[in-house]
Amino acid sequence: MAEILLYHHIQGLTDGVRSFADDLRREGHTVHTPDLFEGRTFDSIEAGFAFARDTGFDEVRKRGAAVADGLGPGLVYAGCSFGVTIAQRLAQTRPGARGALFLYSCLPVAEFGTAWPQGVPVQIHGKEGDEFFDEDLPAARELAAADEAELFLYPGDQHLFADSSLDAYDPEAAALLTERVKAFLASV
Repeated sequence: MAEILLYHHIQGLTDGVRSFADDLRREGHTVHTPDLFEGRTFDSIEAGFAFARDTGFDEVRKRGAAVADGLGPGLVYAGCSFGVTIAQRLAQTRPGARGALFLYSCLPVAEFGTAWPQGVPVQIHGKEGDEFFDEDLPAARELAAADEAELFLYPGDQHLFADSSLDAYDPEAAALLTERVKAFLASV
């Protein structure tokens, strides 16, 4: 079983993120879900972005890294949208990463080094018409060209489509994403 450090998206640690984590826990995985917004959740991406901006993006990312510092090596780093900014940096720079899961976002590998670490598998999930993911799609395609990387594109334009507590929820795409994530975690 995998030990996963799952970072929430810009709307906070929503019930949908918690539910996704619980689903993975039922498979026998250990899932850590740090609340980087200290109990706050937001009704919109814009409101969450404003909070993170006012708090300081670097401050929020430091909170995420501090959680990782308290855990051992061998983690699967997972992030949902904004949470990918933390998960990807840790997966690329922290020794011992077991894998990475990027939901709704992917940054250029060059942001955190010159190459994706050898032996660290990664899955990237996003909607092909999502205005936010469209910005990340070139980076996702570049990373997906690596031997141990998979990119999954889903039809539609919802951003946080696997979060069951949001209006963007797409049950069919979310079920397929979850199935693929579970297969990935069984293999790492």
